[in-house]
Amino acid sequence: MQNYIRKRAVKIGLHIQKTSNTVRQTAEIFGISKSTVHKDVAERLPRIDKKLAMEVKNILDQNKAERHIRGGEATRQKYASQQI
Repeated sequence: MQNYIRKRAVKIGLHIQKTSNTVRQTAEIFGISKSTVHKDVAERLPRIDKKLAMEVKNILDQNKAERHIRGGEATRQKYASQQI
């Protein structure tokens, strides 16, 4: 694995750990695709730092469990703003 990829994977992991951002939010901040973020934290990070990888995995699992709530809230806000 190239050094810049290793550094990026660790930076992404630390960012998610600090902010609890979703994969989509993290991808936007770092200017990379969602699949790259996912590959970095799911495949590369465990080879670099197992403890950080487990913490990030737990955060992403929690985000995944809550996504139906976020989607419903976004829809509610969308229609609430249209009924002025």
